[in-house]
Amino acid sequence: MLVRLTDAWTDILARRAGNTATGAYPAPVREMLGEMAAAAVLMQSNIKFNGALVLQVFGDGPVKLAVAEVQSDLSLRATATVNGEVPEAARLSQMLNVGGGGRCAITLDPKDRLPGQQPYQGVVPLHGDHHEKLERLSDVLQHYMLQSEQLDTVLVLAADDKVAAGLLIQRMPIKGEGNLAGSLSHSENEDQIGRNEDYNRIAHLASSLTREELLTLDADTILHRLFWEEKLLRFEPRQGADGPRFACTCSRERVGRMLQSLGTAEAESILAEQGHIEVGCEYCGQQYRFDAVDAAGLFTAAPVVQPPTGSTLH
Repeated sequence: MLVRLTDAWTDILARRAGNTATGAYPAPVREMLGEMAAAAVLMQSNIKFNGALVLQVFGDGPVKLAVAEVQSDLSLRATATVNGEVPEAARLSQMLNVGGGGRCAITLDPKDRLPGQQPYQGVVPLHGDHHEKLERLSDVLQHYMLQSEQLDTVLVLAADDKVAAGLLIQRMPIKGEGNLAGSLSHSENEDQIGRNEDYNRIAHLASSLTREELLTLDADTILHRLFWEEKLLRFEPRQGADGPRFACTCSRERVGRMLQSLGTAEAESILAEQGHIEVGCEYCGQQYRFDAVDAAGLFTAAPVVQPPTGSTLH
């Protein structure tokens, strides 16, 4: 699978750059977040999950958290929390796991949950089996697929200020389609790791793709350059209204539920100090303002639920 994010990616960056409270991401963070967005689209497209796929990396470095979220219709959003100086040309370990505590999580949150159903989540550290640091996001995700799903995977990812792109090559599971949600036999897949000669050949060719080629070449050129000796069957691309595009799921209603979760005392404290409550979405920059009357209305009704991620309270 091959993805090239252009308008969707530049929209995400423009919204961040236009936020006067935060400003633009440092260059290494932009590259990492773009790779995350491309990888999340690839994984969502691969498993065709009816719900949100959320890719997160978090740690104790200057980048505390980075999130890319892709819905089943390929609408996406992404954000990162930066608290500190990010060195120029910083690698993954310098941004996230300075103390070795970094993690990568993939969450599958069903769109229509059944009663009592919880999202599926898998978490892996940002190091290999021998505690060696993994300095590329692609290496972390390949390690995740091998450890969590027992699937051989090659990911080539790249991003700059205009394009976020990725190529995914994955050995099919022994049974059926993808098993990211843990529905297939891990032992059967594990027995096949590294043994499929066709996969090994194609994966080796895919690994030769350079960052510059991925960012600058169109899909047909990339596929024919890599696999010119293979029989190619290309499916119609998903693009435009059917393809990857920026969309945020924040709303005044969701923010209201978040304020409910804070409790009456906390809301009244903010109102007493500032005269209003203002909440900004970290994904799209939308600001939501609640005065005393709005806040009072929140606490005369509905039950408290967990707050949505990606909101900043002022």
